[in-house]
Amino acid sequence: MKLVTLINSALIFAAITLVPGIAGAQTATTNGSEIVINSNNLSSKSTSVNYLQPFNLVTFAYQGGLKQHGIPSGGELVVETLNRNIIAKDLVKAAVNADKLPSQVLNDQNYLSAVNFQLNALPDYAAAD
Repeated sequence: MKLVTLINSALIFAAITLVPGIAGAQTATTNGSEIVINSNNLSSKSTSVNYLQPFNLVTFAYQGGLKQHGIPSGGELVVETLNRNIIAKDLVKAAVNADKLPSQVLNDQNYLSAVNFQLNALPDYAAAD
């Protein structure tokens, strides 16, 4: 049951993550060949940014990785999330303060939505443990 929930969550997260890129793709035709152009491509001057994925951030918090920054762990995090005392932005702020995420993530609505999705699924994950 735990594995099925994890797989379903990963599939949903992948769909949420990939849809904006797919929606931004355009089709162009040249000499009878179809070419897909992604209008969301980064410019050649931009740098690649790697940081915690939303699932990993919530897992990190659940395991106590953000306790020093005011985010409880384990069951207490689940309860605080259910009571809406801790929301996605709180978790992201704590991760920024812990140098786990860059500050610009605080303004990334896609990232915040994905963290919110993972927080909403947290009670199911905790119950499966």
